[in-house]
Amino acid sequence: MSNAVPASPDLRAFIAGLPKAELHVHHVGSASPRIVAELAARHPDAKVPTDPEALADYFTFTDFAHFVEVYLSVVDVIRTPEDVRLLTYEVARELARQQVRYAELTITPFSSTRRGIDAKAFMDAIEDARKAAEKELGTVLRWCFDIPGEAGLESAEETVRLATDDRLRPEGLVSFGLGGPEIGVPRPQFKPYFDRAIAAGLRSVPHAGETTGPGTVWDALTYLRAERIGHGTSSAQDEKLLAHLAAERIPLEVCPTSNIATRAVANLDEHPIKEFVRAGVLVTINSDDPPMFSTDLNNEYAVAARLLDLDERGIADLAKNAVEASFLDEAGKTRIKDEIDTYTAEWLAP
Repeated sequence: MSNAVPASPDLRAFIAGLPKAELHVHHVGSASPRIVAELAARHPDAKVPTDPEALADYFTFTDFAHFVEVYLSVVDVIRTPEDVRLLTYEVARELARQQVRYAELTITPFSSTRRGIDAKAFMDAIEDARKAAEKELGTVLRWCFDIPGEAGLESAEETVRLATDDRLRPEGLVSFGLGGPEIGVPRPQFKPYFDRAIAAGLRSVPHAGETTGPGTVWDALTYLRAERIGHGTSSAQDEKLLAHLAAERIPLEVCPTSNIATRAVANLDEHPIKEFVRAGVLVTINSDDPPMFSTDLNNEYAVAARLLDLDERGIADLAKNAVEASFLDEAGKTRIKDEIDTYTAEWLAP
């Protein structure tokens, strides 16, 4: 990984074997260069590089807007249910490699249905991959359907329809989100769609405060009834907001390398994760769009360990934060947290 941070071999080995959960990782954004190249070769008119090495340069971003542009070009190489199934299973394979026991994968179905993939076929493809991954890889996947904010209210209507129509809603769906650009995309306008999703039993997990100020986080909490905040980077600028997040135990889905790659934060040493922890906010560690940012979840834990000066027990506590903040049932949470404790105790045993 080109964005890997220094860490002792022992600490990296501990992280590599540590059971984990991941809560903020995007479906398309998790496509490895190998898979993107394979999909691009199937659809050469998409103008995405078919050479995995060339994709490294392609995935170098000047700012958040450029990232969105490149991201959408990758979306354009996913055109058939077979493409969707391949991508989903390969993402699960990569998560399993990193000892991820449970992941809530953010999926943007509107991006696929608007490109002509039948909605039912799309749902069948992700569900088939989910069930196969759990059986064959041991990784449990759940879905967050998110609105692509740049596509406007049309996308919000279609996303909530797909998420709440009993004929289409996939078994693995647990939450409803909002992604894409924040600038020029005010959160309050999405309130009716989140209200419908919440009424249908879905949990609210919008992105907020990634590229805009803390007011966007307040809007996500007030209008969208957010139970977790995607990124929330600018929350550190508002002490009252930090106190609220801590008091209400509203977790932040922190993605350090992503924030640097999209220029949301200037450099890792300026990342506000330390302020979050100091304020008592429940912090979870995530990879966001890992291949696009030349990272993976293991590396993000190494980043966090350096920034927070953590030893093995501290890293294990971070891993348990993600489990606790997940929408897994209590028995499932207990099982993974117990596995983390057992692994850590065995690692540290003399």
